[in-house]
Amino acid sequence: MVNLVREALLERRVTFGTWIQLGHPGIAEILADIGFEWIAADCEHTDISTEGFMSLARGMYGRGPLPLARVRENDTLAIRQILDAGAQGVIVPLVNTAEDAARAVYAAKYPPEGIRGFAFCRANNWGSDFNSYVQEANNNTAVVVMVESKEAVENIKSILAVEGVDGVFIGPYDLSGSFGVTGQTSHPVILDAMRKVAEACKVRRKSAGIHIVKPNKDNIRLAVEDGFTFIALGMDTVFLDEAARNILETAHKGCLEHNERNYR
Repeated sequence: MVNLVREALLERRVTFGTWIQLGHPGIAEILADIGFEWIAADCEHTDISTEGFMSLARGMYGRGPLPLARVRENDTLAIRQILDAGAQGVIVPLVNTAEDAARAVYAAKYPPEGIRGFAFCRANNWGSDFNSYVQEANNNTAVVVMVESKEAVENIKSILAVEGVDGVFIGPYDLSGSFGVTGQTSHPVILDAMRKVAEACKVRRKSAGIHIVKPNKDNIRLAVEDGFTFIALGMDTVFLDEAARNILETAHKGCLEHNERNYR
């Protein structure tokens, strides 16, 4: 089966995905029915384990989106395990140099392109599709590296030159912290850094990705206009928080209007 997300990354076509921080498979099932092209589990900043990711991937299975994972670190075993669990691509944090990027690619690819270990696992239907899976895995596994530091921005050209890096993904909050303007994701220095990354991706014909934590029509439009194509929209925790706050505000407003009508 062709990895449509990796195909889109290589062709620099816009795809919309989202992010899961809460590790319950029911959340994956709900989000998978909405129409996102990919859903990434955040295994770095949460308690989602390899076992937890498997449950999320099962929740997505057959519903459309491709299961991706931000691994906990740029580590060979962490990348191997999540791919064996069924991830069809990895988003790798802590990539600041070309050497870091090469290490991520090397971990995600089978020999001779890398050092991923061979095994019967969920990704190859516990061995029943072993031969076909290992023959196609290197072409069907997306590798996206995170640009989330000043150092990574400075090294963006050499990072993009690494064979096997399909795209980069900006972590806006980590980036803001690295530049000394923590949380100010619209600060001019951060916007300039993001433009630099997007322009470098355009030159190297690699996809630029970004997480729009609180998406709206304007910031989505601007991201696409700026050259970002691999776009994460919100995340489960934000969706839950915003929906709950909105409905409670609506309830309070409704009660206030009721009281004003009846006690004038």
